[in-house]
Amino acid sequence: MFQKNLFLALSVLVLAFVNFRETDKSFEIKGKVIDVAGQPLIGVTVVLKGHNTGAVTDASGAFKLNSPDSCTTLTVGYVGYGNQEVKACAGKSVSITLKANVEPLKEVISMDRKAEERRETVSMPKVKRDMSMASPGIVGYATKMPANQPNFNTEDYDRIQENRFHRATQEPQSTFSIDVDAASYSNLRRFINNGQRPPEDAVRIEEMINYFDYEYPEPTDKHPFSITTEVSDCPWQPKHRLVHIGLQGKHTPVENLPAANLVFLVDVSGSMSAANKLPLVQASYKLLAEQLRPQDRVAIVVYAGAAGLVLESTTGNNKTKIKEAIDKLQAGGSTAGGEGILLAYKTAKENFIKGGNNRVILASDGDFNVGVSSDGELVRIIEEERKSGVYLTILGYGMGNYKDNKMQKLADSGNGNHAYIDNLDEARRVLVSEFGGTMYTIAKDVKLQLEFNPAVVQGYRLIGYENRVLNNADFDDDKKDAGELGAGHSVTALYEIIPVGVESKFLAADKDLKYQERDIKASAKRSEELLTVKFRYKAPDADASQLMEDVVVDKAVSLGKSSDNFRWSAAVATFGMLLRNSEFKGEATYEQARKLAAGARGKDTEGYRAEMIRLMETVGLMGRTETAEK
Repeated sequence: MFQKNLFLALSVLVLAFVNFRETDKSFEIKGKVIDVAGQPLIGVTVVLKGHNTGAVTDASGAFKLNSPDSCTTLTVGYVGYGNQEVKACAGKSVSITLKANVEPLKEVISMDRKAEERRETVSMPKVKRDMSMASPGIVGYATKMPANQPNFNTEDYDRIQENRFHRATQEPQSTFSIDVDAASYSNLRRFINNGQRPPEDAVRIEEMINYFDYEYPEPTDKHPFSITTEVSDCPWQPKHRLVHIGLQGKHTPVENLPAANLVFLVDVSGSMSAANKLPLVQASYKLLAEQLRPQDRVAIVVYAGAAGLVLESTTGNNKTKIKEAIDKLQAGGSTAGGEGILLAYKTAKENFIKGGNNRVILASDGDFNVGVSSDGELVRIIEEERKSGVYLTILGYGMGNYKDNKMQKLADSGNGNHAYIDNLDEARRVLVSEFGGTMYTIAKDVKLQLEFNPAVVQGYRLIGYENRVLNNADFDDDKKDAGELGAGHSVTALYEIIPVGVESKFLAADKDLKYQERDIKASAKRSEELLTVKFRYKAPDADASQLMEDVVVDKAVSLGKSSDNFRWSAAVATFGMLLRNSEFKGEATYEQARKLAAGARGKDTEGYRAEMIRLMETVGLMGRTETAEK
């Protein structure tokens, strides 16, 4: 009897357990989210409709989550792309394509400089994030962070005081350092795609212009870059002129580039836990790892609450080993950026390749908060370390707490360059398509000095380059640091010219001086020269500079007959001034900028120019919507 009762009891328990497992059964739903160009979208929220659970796409746009039903409806939401409902079933990976919205998002408040107004109000569903896709951590640097990110914005940008007009009789010379950085453009693209106007101080016009390739001729002499100049009408001030100056660095095939000694310096602090930060960093570095040759070397240094070497210098043919080390990175802890920088430079110097490319590549949101963290302290470290011959590349990631000002200062101080990576395509552009330009310096401390002929030029203004303006005496001072030019990179600069005889509110009356005369030489009055431009640069391993010189003649063509290079750069400058609400924008409109850009698109093999035209259209729509709501 006892055995019979025991059997019955066990049977009941078994049946209960079976019934429990059946009701607790779940199904794995997986897929990938891409944009219309087929590029993966990182950080997209995917939620089970009617449930409070979901996942966020990783660096490849992939997601997976558990559903109580074998087939379900997914709600897919992404800022700047809207929401979409998609059917999905277990056992079959679903591909979801999101199309960018052209209408501005009502829920997003544009940022203001005032701290109390720096908050985002994007309405997103609350989800329990699936952390099963997270990479295993590295001991000592891998504490898991809460998935929910703060809803306030602490991004920092240095105030830009736009360059003003100078009277040529009073200040005939203008001197500045080149800047090949393009971080500002990809950053403002991120804002616009998220339905926001970028902060005015996030708009650096020279970086917008230099984001794009130009069809400048290759250098044919001993110098590492060629010089192209052009003069035409100014689109936003018809009575003014524009002077276009282009430098083209010599292209070098990847196989002919010097051996590289690279140190990947990765911020793995808690602020990097978001999907558009560390996962995107990992994907970016793996793209770069694929470009390494057997003669190249790479080490990996990480920092959070402390700094550590997680991969000793390894040859480029050990790609699997390098990628495995990258995959193991995980975010957590505070940010001891100063320690990480010192260890990275130490590692680079220990593996220094004479005559090679020795470089630290820092990936971070710039939110340093432990140890040496002030701008001044970090800049002094970088300035000291650059004497070793180790260059610096800064890759910025993320939103909400991005410290653009800090990243910019570090890059400028470290014989380096600065890019903002907002998606995997941008990582591919910077680290693959422009591998030589990003990684290999062909000329350092490149400076330009223009002398204007006051018989022809009444006033002039350098467009952009506000943080690169130099004193005139700095031009001949070889100790003065300036910008670097990479293999195949181009640099473009624009000057707005007020011709003699044109009345302008931007120039004060030229009053007589008590102790000095400003008479113009007779030879200048007879000359057809508009200006003379001088260039100084050093070879990558040299301490003494070389001088180049070019004369620009006063023979302007109409805007319609100018080159695509000229009109495109003018369109980008117009767009930048409108975004900045510049006092110098004159008659410019978004539609004018769009039409000018559309007519100068050229070959546009990669589609980047078409993308900018779309951004112009989007901001134009945003402006009309804002006007209608007032």
